[in-house]
Amino acid sequence: LGGCQTWLSFSREENVEIPSASSPEIGEEMARLADYFVVVGYDTEKTGSVEGSGKIIQRFPQKDWDDAPFPQGIELFCQPSGWQLSTERKQPTYFVVVLTDIDSDRHYCACLTFYEAEINLQGAKHEDTEGEEEDTGLIQPAQVFAPKSLVLVSQLDYAEIFKACLGLIYTVYVDSLNVNLENVIANLFTCLVPVAGGSQKLFSLGAGDRQLIQTPLYDGLPVTSTSVALLFQQLGIQQVFSLFCAVLTENKVLFHSTSYQRLSEASRALESLIFPLKYSYPYIPILPARLLEVLSSPTPFIIGVHSVFQSEINDLLDVIVADLDGGTIKIPECIHLSQLPEPLLHQTQAALSLVIHPDLEVADYAFPPARTAPSNLRLLDKEVRAVFLRLFAQLFQGYRSCLQLIRIHPEPVIHFHKAAFLGQRGLVENDFLTKVLDGMAFAGFVSERGPPYRSCDLFDDLVAFDVERIKTEEGIPPKMLKHIRELAEQLYKNENPNPHMAFQKVPKPTEGSHMRVHVLPFPKINEDKVQALLQEGLSKHLNSPPAVRVEKKCIVPAGPPVVSIMDRMGSIFNSARRLEVVRNCISYIFENKVLETEKTLPAALRALKGRVARQCLIQELSLHVQQNRAILDHQQFDYTVRMMNCALQDCSTSEEYCVAATLLPLTTAFYRKLATGVNQFAYTCVQDHHVWANQQFWEATFYNDVQNQIRALYLTSRNENFVTNFKQKDKDPIPTEHEKTAMDIAAEQLRLWPTLHKEKQQELEKGEENTVFSQAIHYSQLMVYLLVPLDTSKNKLLRNATTGDWESGSNSFVTNSIAGSVAESYDTESGFEDAENNDVANSVIRFITRFIDKVCTESGVTQDHIKNLHCMIPGIVAMHIETLEAVHRESRRLPPIQKPKILRPALLPGEEFVGEGLRVVLDSDGREEASGGTLGGPHILPAEGALFLTTYRIIFKGTPHDPLVGEQTIVRSFPIASMTKEKKISIQNQLQQNMQEGLQIRSATFQIIKVAFDEEVTSEMVEIFKKHIVKFRYPQSVFNTFAFAAGQNAPQIILPKQKEKNTSFRTLSKNIVKSAKKAGKMTIGRQYTVKKKPIVLTIDERGNRSGWNEEDDISASDDGELPTSSTLKASEKSTMEQLVERACFRDYQRLGLGTISASSSRSKTEHFRITAANRMYLLCRSYPGLLVVPQSVLDSSLQKVARCYRHNRLPVVCWKHSKTKAVLLRSGGFHGKGVAGLFKSQNPHSAAPVSSESSSSIEQEKYLQALLNAVPSFSKMNGSNTLTGHPNVTFSPDTAIDKRSSRTTSVVKQMVPPHLDVHLPNSFTRGVLGYRDKLFTHSQQKSAVKGRVFNQGMWASLRSSNRFNTQFSTTDVGARLAGKESPVTAGNDNTLQNQLLKHQAALYLFGEKSQLRGFKPDLAINCELIPVDYCDIRQVKASFKKLMRACVPSTIPNDADMTLYRLLGESEWLLQIHRILQLAVVMAELLESGSSVMVSLEDGMDITTQVVSLVQLLCDPFYRTLEGFKILIEKEWLSFGHKFSQRSNLTPNSQGSGFAPVFLQFLDCVHQIHHQYPMEFEFNQYYLKFLAYHYVSNRYKTFLLDSDYERLEHGILFEDKVDKQAKKGICIWECIDRIHKKGPVFFSYLYSPEEGEKHVLRPCINISALKKWDYYTGETLSSGPSYEWDMVTVKASATEELEQTDGSVPQTHRKVVWPCYDNVSKVQPDAITKLLEEIERLENELSQSPEWWKPIWDRLKVNLKEDLKTEQTRAASSLMASNMQSFQRRSMLHLADNGIGENDQSTTTSPSNGVNTRRAATLYNQFSSKDVENRSFEGVLYKRGALLKGWKPRWFVLDVTKHQLRYYDTGEDTNPRGFIDLAEVESVIPASSTIGAPKHSNERAFFDLKTSRRVYNFCAQDVQVAQQWMDKIQNCISDA
Repeated sequence: LGGCQTWLSFSREENVEIPSASSPEIGEEMARLADYFVVVGYDTEKTGSVEGSGKIIQRFPQKDWDDAPFPQGIELFCQPSGWQLSTERKQPTYFVVVLTDIDSDRHYCACLTFYEAEINLQGAKHEDTEGEEEDTGLIQPAQVFAPKSLVLVSQLDYAEIFKACLGLIYTVYVDSLNVNLENVIANLFTCLVPVAGGSQKLFSLGAGDRQLIQTPLYDGLPVTSTSVALLFQQLGIQQVFSLFCAVLTENKVLFHSTSYQRLSEASRALESLIFPLKYSYPYIPILPARLLEVLSSPTPFIIGVHSVFQSEINDLLDVIVADLDGGTIKIPECIHLSQLPEPLLHQTQAALSLVIHPDLEVADYAFPPARTAPSNLRLLDKEVRAVFLRLFAQLFQGYRSCLQLIRIHPEPVIHFHKAAFLGQRGLVENDFLTKVLDGMAFAGFVSERGPPYRSCDLFDDLVAFDVERIKTEEGIPPKMLKHIRELAEQLYKNENPNPHMAFQKVPKPTEGSHMRVHVLPFPKINEDKVQALLQEGLSKHLNSPPAVRVEKKCIVPAGPPVVSIMDRMGSIFNSARRLEVVRNCISYIFENKVLETEKTLPAALRALKGRVARQCLIQELSLHVQQNRAILDHQQFDYTVRMMNCALQDCSTSEEYCVAATLLPLTTAFYRKLATGVNQFAYTCVQDHHVWANQQFWEATFYNDVQNQIRALYLTSRNENFVTNFKQKDKDPIPTEHEKTAMDIAAEQLRLWPTLHKEKQQELEKGEENTVFSQAIHYSQLMVYLLVPLDTSKNKLLRNATTGDWESGSNSFVTNSIAGSVAESYDTESGFEDAENNDVANSVIRFITRFIDKVCTESGVTQDHIKNLHCMIPGIVAMHIETLEAVHRESRRLPPIQKPKILRPALLPGEEFVGEGLRVVLDSDGREEASGGTLGGPHILPAEGALFLTTYRIIFKGTPHDPLVGEQTIVRSFPIASMTKEKKISIQNQLQQNMQEGLQIRSATFQIIKVAFDEEVTSEMVEIFKKHIVKFRYPQSVFNTFAFAAGQNAPQIILPKQKEKNTSFRTLSKNIVKSAKKAGKMTIGRQYTVKKKPIVLTIDERGNRSGWNEEDDISASDDGELPTSSTLKASEKSTMEQLVERACFRDYQRLGLGTISASSSRSKTEHFRITAANRMYLLCRSYPGLLVVPQSVLDSSLQKVARCYRHNRLPVVCWKHSKTKAVLLRSGGFHGKGVAGLFKSQNPHSAAPVSSESSSSIEQEKYLQALLNAVPSFSKMNGSNTLTGHPNVTFSPDTAIDKRSSRTTSVVKQMVPPHLDVHLPNSFTRGVLGYRDKLFTHSQQKSAVKGRVFNQGMWASLRSSNRFNTQFSTTDVGARLAGKESPVTAGNDNTLQNQLLKHQAALYLFGEKSQLRGFKPDLAINCELIPVDYCDIRQVKASFKKLMRACVPSTIPNDADMTLYRLLGESEWLLQIHRILQLAVVMAELLESGSSVMVSLEDGMDITTQVVSLVQLLCDPFYRTLEGFKILIEKEWLSFGHKFSQRSNLTPNSQGSGFAPVFLQFLDCVHQIHHQYPMEFEFNQYYLKFLAYHYVSNRYKTFLLDSDYERLEHGILFEDKVDKQAKKGICIWECIDRIHKKGPVFFSYLYSPEEGEKHVLRPCINISALKKWDYYTGETLSSGPSYEWDMVTVKASATEELEQTDGSVPQTHRKVVWPCYDNVSKVQPDAITKLLEEIERLENELSQSPEWWKPIWDRLKVNLKEDLKTEQTRAASSLMASNMQSFQRRSMLHLADNGIGENDQSTTTSPSNGVNTRRAATLYNQFSSKDVENRSFEGVLYKRGALLKGWKPRWFVLDVTKHQLRYYDTGEDTNPRGFIDLAEVESVIPASSTIGAPKHSNERAFFDLKTSRRVYNFCAQDVQVAQQWMDKIQNCISDA
């Protein structure tokens, strides 16, 4: 592979005489055939080491040649695997090793190795043997053989010739030919051959041989013979392609094979494929064993090693290993292999396939053509190389137009403009081409092929003339093949130019000669004789004339310009209309039309995102520059600068070079006058772009201008107008007839150079050097202008720029030192005292001097000139800083730009601002609605305003920047507590068009605030702002949250420290009491009035209800168990009184789950009881105080049972089915080995414990047995059996389940009543069971995304069961699920049914796989275990992150395929929702069928809570009401404990744990059910959104702590009934009740539950049926989130007043509604809400006290139903007759789901919707005043509570009909707080004032009402009212 290097190496070979043997053409360069001949043998002296070694026995010539030093280490390479003796004679071997010397010249070492008997001729080892041999003359057969190598070293690469020469020497030796070896060896050195030229050289070594050397035509083209074709045969197209890309991108490549020859050929092939590039890194085709450590070198390489060392190369982490024998390559994981850009990758692979597999195209033809003979290997080799040549021609197309000529004389200096090339090719983002252009191989390519006048080769012609042909032939295989074959022909001709080969003859050894027994060792050659013959041969050549190679030089063709690799040149942004907008805007600016400019500027700035528009801008601006200057007024200057900034900002990294370079002259052209003698230029306002700190940009621009200057220097016509120096390069690099390019001129000059006189040459050199020098001075000033900031206190640009960029840029060590010394001297000698200014000046000087060093050294500027420049730079900088001080001072005096007024947002009660608002620009994020985008609409964003931080929220408030949008207010906010991530970003200020510091904050409420700070906001202010955010996001205590801190100072509560688990009860209770007393909020033991119906406590002792007077009042036994006696202490009773008011107990009572009973008073009929064992939270801290357990279990054993479960969460009942009496139990996961061991005893009913088990396990077993005894066994309902056939079959997801299934695995027994399959469209049969894709599966991998089959999980991977006969194990699942019987014979039908009934499990236990593994219970146990896979918290967090990115992306994705729904699918959020719903639906069906269910998953707080809550929601209609849903959440989520603080990161401890929205998932599940059953829920979707928003907002205390125990510890569990002022924190339920009373915000008008039996919901849970919740994507920019009610109402009323006072408001009510801006349901409410508002308005007009909306609606519903009945009786419609209920539902479906904040339902109504106008009118006439019935007198009275309680105002109603005096909280309430029965009243008498009476009350306004039970104290407003009340009550008593 001589190549060009070979030519260079032998250029000194001038004094060699041409031998008479041949007559080559005149002018061909000659070289020696061989430089050295070496004999290397086994070193017998070094036998001590494990491995043998070789030594050079003889070498010729003994003295080194001057032009070719002797290569070191030949003995290592002769035997690469090591020198080893052999016990048998081996065949001679031959291979070629390549060595590279220090000058990068290659030496080819041809090695022929043979084995000879191990006889030491020097007599070191076998002296006796040798003696015998000499005496007898016989050679004994040898036992050991040693290798010996004959080595030929040459700088020419003729492997076959060397093989013949060495073979000849071996033949002479082994066959003992009568030939003098000395003669043969001497002839090797004296034979001279041409390096290239295509001639043939005949020669002979004088041993009866006749040999022919065929030289290649061009020494620049690689010679490959068949090596490339062989490489593709060994590895295949794809693998070789990977290696090709690896070599080009400078990765390490290692071949291994058992053949050395193959290694050489593969290395040669791979290197030749990258032609025209040349490999410049280590190239070692055969690496010896001793040098294997070279593989660890950091540089790239191509190396080959023997496969023996395969184990040693396996550890290499960064090496791509190719196995030539196995045909595989191994790419390590750490290597990212860049691929060719498309479409080149696909085209090249297709072309290779066409060449290598020609029959592939016709393989499928029915009648294939006659098979064409495939190309022979030599021709195939060239065809493959032709494909790669075409590839490089396409890849480097137009490269010459990006060459920058810097110098022509004395040597051409050429630079390649990488950025321009990549930008114009459209491959800026392609890392493959970027790496290739940055590599050393390409640098060599530019230096070798850059000069415009040189010898050309095949590649130059191809890249200049054939690229267009290649493009047009793409996709036309015959034309492609034709071109490839034409190229291949030229490559073939290069290696074989002469078709007729001369006759050759080389004697070969006789066959089997190596096996001869008596062969003498290789003889010692006479060195003196060889030397004499050599000298004699050389002396013949002395008188011959030297052969000088005459190189054929020509002008290199320029070829076509650079074009984009893809055909789509123009993009969507570059339409003519957009260019017109830019032109108009600029003309308006310069015509001073301010209004028009303001209107068109935003559109023009948007248009500048297109590249063509940026070029248009530069052209238009340059038209307004006369004589390099243009003065502007202030307004024009601002607009121009903004457009310049926008053009620079929207560029990509590399393309920016072109735009920035063309803008550079304009920045020094435009200026404005600030004062007399003070001008501000545009460059002071465009300095914020990183391009100015990029040294590569300055280099490329500098070289571009130098090229133009050099061109101007040589142009003959000097009058050519060449002012447009910034246009020439980038506009049109193609030379025209009238204008020569710099390259054309350079080619001409290089051609003339040898003919010029030396004086003329020196003159030209000096002229060029001065041109470069003057340009360097000019650029030094330009760089000072753009690098020294206007305000020298800010030096952002160079501080941020990486110093590595400068260091790598400079390659001159001398000039670097000059630069350093100059900078240092400037530091010490300059007159600047200001440290900051000094710092700025130093950094600028360092940057510029490094730049000057690099470009001047490369351009050949003299050292004197460089020194002068270094001395000038500090002075330029100092002068410029001085000038800028005046400019900065004057610019600050300018009137500030009118900025919009900062609007302060409305606050909630108690909310306060934290500091002042920061002026910002709210940037648009990835959601397109607000920024126009592809959907169109107004550009609401970006908006100007301010960012505020309050104690509760982060708020942005401002106005849209685009003046055409209008003056709307933009508000975007979210609670601080919901913040999930905040990061500092560099963001483009859309207004000033420059980069500014920004902030991006994400919230769990699906909101993102992305702002750029205004220049007036300092970085210190931003840091303070961020610190405050963190402080309020992670409060130190729960009392610092907004829920408690709103408007009041929270007391400093010292919370008890966390104790170890075995804290004694006494210590713990003391701590609780102490902390509660400090907080002043613990109300345990205080007397109170029960609000709800009276609850009977079954407690034996009835003592006084005294409080905790003593801290030690609580007693407990030492082991921490609660007392089990039937009596409770007084203090514990008071705790009980508090506990029975909790939602848990109220729900237990409603469900009839037993009473609070001690052991002595147990009722035998009840199976369960309510235990108070946990009333002090000793049993389980995360459980409620009252628990439901089996009646038979003693309280004393609960502690032991609890130890077997995580967090002591033992199984307790939380719900009971009213019909089947089946119960739902929940618990934590099992501890230890799990539940499997609990059921293994032979007799589960036996109480005798197994000796090996602990007492806890025994107690647990007893407990579970008690549960089994307590839960109901199977029973029939409605006379029909709810059990259908359910034999043992396997649910295997994603596979057809049919009779072929032979596994006997149990399944969840689904009890679907047969009649459900017929009527219900949403039945369980069609919904859940029909969907078998991903049942109960929770794969740890992201298998959903990859489309992998979910085959790990099963519906219920239960134990194998032998309950049924095997004949039923393969029953068809579809039949069973549809509720049909198993397909067995009719005779077996009843038998099977009875069998199934008999063996239905009473209890199904859902647990984790790991705990239930190996469970094989006894048949007698009526319990079924179901292992469940579920999504753990880690997966929930990951999914939520992806969901956030999908719904609220920070930027618009570049990939158009990444749509919202695709990203939603990849997040796997809906998949998780699907799995949760699936579990719930299965459990609901089991409970409905009569089986009980126990859920024991994870800690019992996350997935358990989700599933248990959903099951109750599906089964019990009560929980689908507002009150019931509240109780469900209070019971399951609050009382039974959920880690709200940890999952929502509310505490500093959980700061880094990640946000896990478990409760949000539950609400989403409810939303999915609500969506399918809207008529079954009393609340609407807005209610769910309200909860989703506020459970993370920290506005309400409800969701702050993790359990009742924690709430008790903080003193907020029980409300204080006496002191309302002391009440701390707002409860969300109170807020919801208040809002609900005011209006139907949370109410669903569609609520119409099924009458009769309780209706179980069976939602369809296919993923396709699940909907994206609009809570995730909706927003209201007009007012911020619609969930802050206190603020929303204030704002609404304020706007109404504004409209009324403003007389200019037009009469029309028409309003434009924007989906992301307006609250649609508020702007355009549904009909019912509108009518209810109208009724309220009419009542106010009639001066009636408004009636609550709920009774109006209830009366209306009754009337509507009656109307419907009459209509239905009249109607004869078959549809109505078929299903009355469905019609009744459908008739109301047009009514929108109501509530402010709802925007997902249509609100249009039409007469065809089932409610006509007449019936709608009944809303007006179907109500009556509340004064009419049952209210004879009403008003406000103050009433005093019992036992010294305070006076409270109440609304009293005297009801004559019912004979009651009822009282309400307010006049609007419908539910009375209590009543006094007038039958019990004894007297009504006036009374006197008492202590604590209401202020300003009249003493005579008091009266007492005495009843048989107690005396009531009242106070009226005045005496008259008091008298009225007394009279009215007295009259009632008298009438009675």
